[in-house]
Amino acid sequence: MPRHLLYLIVFIEGFCSLGAEVIALRRLVPHVGSAIVVTAPTIGFFLLALALGYASGAKVSERFTQTVARNFLIAALLAGLGLARLTVDGLFAHLQPAGVAYLFFIGGVLCPLAWLLGQTVPVLTNLMKHMRAGEASGYALYWSTLGSFLGSVSLSLGAMQWLGVSAAVLVCALLLALGSLRLALPGWRGWAGAALVAAAAVAINLFPPTEVDDTPYADYTVTPVALPGSHDARAFFVNNSLASLIDASEPPRYARYIVHLRHILLDELGLSGREVLVLGAGGFTLSHREPLNRYTYVDIDPQIRQIAETRLLKGPIRGDFVVDDARRYVKHTDRRFDAVVVDVFSSHTSIPGHLVTQAFWRDARRVLAPEGVLFANLILDGRLETPYARNLLATIESVFGRCGVEVLHRGKPLSNVIVSCHASSQPALTKPYTDERNGADVDLARSR
Repeated sequence: MPRHLLYLIVFIEGFCSLGAEVIALRRLVPHVGSAIVVTAPTIGFFLLALALGYASGAKVSERFTQTVARNFLIAALLAGLGLARLTVDGLFAHLQPAGVAYLFFIGGVLCPLAWLLGQTVPVLTNLMKHMRAGEASGYALYWSTLGSFLGSVSLSLGAMQWLGVSAAVLVCALLLALGSLRLALPGWRGWAGAALVAAAAVAINLFPPTEVDDTPYADYTVTPVALPGSHDARAFFVNNSLASLIDASEPPRYARYIVHLRHILLDELGLSGREVLVLGAGGFTLSHREPLNRYTYVDIDPQIRQIAETRLLKGPIRGDFVVDDARRYVKHTDRRFDAVVVDVFSSHTSIPGHLVTQAFWRDARRVLAPEGVLFANLILDGRLETPYARNLLATIESVFGRCGVEVLHRGKPLSNVIVSCHASSQPALTKPYTDERNGADVDLARSR
């Protein structure tokens, strides 16, 4: 085999193996979030399968090019079909709980793909007989790792950003099919196999049966819904989770937590001519037809505005839109706001881990005006009894002191929980009242 062809094949292997891992992590976000307890095992399983592939490739003693050609063709099928949004969504829709679907996806798609591609370098270095063993393996690993670097960077910052996640899947599938074709022996079988795999990958990724906008950060869907007394109601789903509602009634109807927040801001606090910061854009409905205050939305996904305007609001948003990570924005901005609304999720119940820590809440407090108020929309159990609910609320109150907590759907296992905290409040030590030492009357007098 010509040296340049061998290097091209191992380059494709590296490009597509790490590219598949990046795509898999992105496909999992709508279903299990992006927490470290998801990403770390996924990377670990991928590396384990890759290591087992190295060991299997070391045992191959004949038919080197045919073995790699076969592996590439199967890997192209796994990537093109297994990493398609339709396939991943179908797994999580039909296999419950989500942990079962996750293991099925890892064990049936990602790990087999990594195992097949892991065999490439040890198999093909058998053909580099004119070079020393160290030289042959060194150059092969160089081109494979270079492919991994370019695959992860170009797919995440290029293909996903400009063309969508499905386009990145298609790039990997087509490259593997072409690599298989380049290695296959002359004949119609190689061409037929590569053509069938490529056609299947194109069909499932470019012509899916549902209208979903997939970006590097999230899947977005706007669907009509039937609500009693509503007209032309539309629901905005972000990563398969209901983020916003709006209809064509006069006045329009919104999601319950949005109605609740608008009532507090406009009716109870009477805000007018004030600055309101919203971390996590959702459907931009908080400021819809609200001319009294100035709104600034911050969201990490630059494409969410265009999707919300054209498909949900059917008109321009009201307010400014800043493309930035919520934590980075509150850490570095010099602006101060009369109200801050924190409404950030990566899936139905999952808030990105860096947006639940004391450091984040301190920075969020920093951008409040002296008499400002912070509101956080959380999805927690209705009784607030889980460790996550208790610790998250305790984290917020360790920064702000006592905050108001309102559970909007008490009869449901999961509910919108609105936490309201004032910039003027401070954390303080508490002393429980007991029969022996009851200072309630004194504290009440001091509080008047």
